[in-house]
Amino acid sequence: MRRRTVLAAAALPLAGCSPRREVPGGLAGADPARGHLLRTATAVSGTRAVRRTQVVIAGGGIAGLAAARALRQRGVEDFVLLELEDQPGGNSRPGQLGGRPCPLGAHYLPLPGADAVEVQDLLEELGLRRRVAGRWTYDERHLCHSPQERLYFQGEWQDGLLPLQGVAEATLDQYRRFARLVAQAGRFALPAARAPQQADLDAITFAEWLQRQRLDDPHLRWYLDYCCRDDYGAGPSGVSAWAGLHYFGSRHGFHAPGEAEDASPPLTWAEGNGWLVRRLAQPLGDRVRAARAVVQVREERHGVSVEAIDARSGEGEWWEAAHVVIALPAFIASRVVEAVPDFLRQAARRTRYAPWTVANLLLREPLDDRPGAAPAWDNVIHGGSGLGYVDASHQRLDPRPGPTVLSWYCAPGEAARGELLQAPWTLWRDRAIAELAGAHPDLADKLERVEIARYGHAMAIPVPGTRERLADLPLHGALVSYSHADWAGYSVFEEAFTFGHLAGLHAAGGRLSPASALRSRPPSPARRA
Repeated sequence: MRRRTVLAAAALPLAGCSPRREVPGGLAGADPARGHLLRTATAVSGTRAVRRTQVVIAGGGIAGLAAARALRQRGVEDFVLLELEDQPGGNSRPGQLGGRPCPLGAHYLPLPGADAVEVQDLLEELGLRRRVAGRWTYDERHLCHSPQERLYFQGEWQDGLLPLQGVAEATLDQYRRFARLVAQAGRFALPAARAPQQADLDAITFAEWLQRQRLDDPHLRWYLDYCCRDDYGAGPSGVSAWAGLHYFGSRHGFHAPGEAEDASPPLTWAEGNGWLVRRLAQPLGDRVRAARAVVQVREERHGVSVEAIDARSGEGEWWEAAHVVIALPAFIASRVVEAVPDFLRQAARRTRYAPWTVANLLLREPLDDRPGAAPAWDNVIHGGSGLGYVDASHQRLDPRPGPTVLSWYCAPGEAARGELLQAPWTLWRDRAIAELAGAHPDLADKLERVEIARYGHAMAIPVPGTRERLADLPLHGALVSYSHADWAGYSVFEEAFTFGHLAGLHAAGGRLSPASALRSRPPSPARRA
């Protein structure tokens, strides 16, 4: 990335920040050492106490939790979910700081469109979505409260994230031109497999496409760089043109200033998508086996065997099942499957992953503000190395000011993976504070604690060619199903949940082929959002 400024990991000599002091904190969330068990794990010798179940789910992220829900919907209660960390959720795992809920990763869910019928069903089950007078409505308590977004640009806050304050007419013209091109780009969908492939857009980078369209305005380019890093962990030169346009075309489109916009607010919670994780995991009870590193999956004559290691005790654990759902990233799945199918080997070799970090900052009281737009849920610093911060207290109904948690997000680029895992946590603390200090000079004084969540392989990057190579893969066999957002080529809730749900149906013996279900359009217009 172009803004990888290394700050001193000591006290904070920031202009305007007083007093100067060391802010306490540490690491939170996923433990990289557990993930690296695969590098050192060896088969455990001795007598095996084998446990038997109908289905083993390897991986407790959104895909694994969705598979478990689908099994229960089909009446299958005899299953076990093996999760590496102490609690399930993957990139959507919830956190807590100073007794206050906060996200450790994903922090919102857009309202599902017509193609995301599986996600629609989940939201109905959870009481978030219901039909009133023939129209679908959402529980307003869980929709993002206003104001939703603001940008710190040229010394003050403005509404929305598209730079507007003082920009030239030529910039506005490129905004309008890009809006027209997005509208003309064809059909996009979530899940992506329910829309045409668009091979021409998949073959080139988004940066190449923008250059061909003569869209070179620096304000537009900054905004599109932000959007790509926000969803994919890489900028326009790293993702395909399909991915760059999919960001807008699959959801709310792109609207130039002055154009009508009907974008609905997303669903969000103080703990981010951890709210959804808790409701998916709660009915599973002790079928969730935490701190289990799956190290081998082997197909046998009449079933499948799964070997895991208890990350706490180091002891081996063996399972025999009729079917296994492998809800793991492709590069991990390729290491644990004994006879690796060629499509999995190729996916593991060619999938590139973006690292990610989240800094949660506990404040004893609200921050002072610069002129302009009022505090919002999502607050972005123009030109910053990070992706801005969300305020965990924004959804509170109590209007009285009080302590809160700000969650600052950063996708530092593939080259920073080693630094992410090896540098002290204070490096990321100091980067977050330095970036936010310009907009909030009182931040360091009101800061009580900072905790850092790190993800070395947070999300798959949809590089050119991703869509083509992931089309029509044999993900579902008689004994093994593969289920993860990696199979969409990028990491969002809707993709992970859909892949997991369809894998669960297959494991339960559903008649409809999951591959066919993923490619087909929704069956009834009445279900459309």
